[in-house]
Amino acid sequence: MSIRYLHTMVRVKDLEASIAFYKLLGLKERQRKESEAGRFTLVFLCPPDQDDGTADVELTYNWDGDDGLPSDSRHFGHLAYKVGNIYELCQKLMDNGVTINRPPRDGHMAFVRSPDNVSVELLQEGDALPPQEPWASMENTGHW
Repeated sequence: MSIRYLHTMVRVKDLEASIAFYKLLGLKERQRKESEAGRFTLVFLCPPDQDDGTADVELTYNWDGDDGLPSDSRHFGHLAYKVGNIYELCQKLMDNGVTINRPPRDGHMAFVRSPDNVSVELLQEGDALPPQEPWASMENTGHW
């Protein structure tokens, strides 16, 4: 028996705001499917160098909303991405209005949340960067 990772699906309430957030992270839209009969849109995003369908985030937008879904059925932890420079990406996100919930004080790890409250872990590729301000003294905001 073999198994292969395909994607992580998250439901979104504002498709365009969510796409904009994931693009700020550096992902690109790889594929889009719309179903008139099912009244939903699926958007698959991936890192630019992983557009073979092996590292997708599937954004599921239900045209009629998700209000009827049980709130306890989502059981989701977080998405995680390795990044080339955690300080630069966190600054870009912050400059675009994204709250840095757990700043990269250690030069290695940060957490942010998408417009749909999905927790996203950012990990510095390779060794941690040397601590630097404003990150080193920045407090946590909210939860992740």
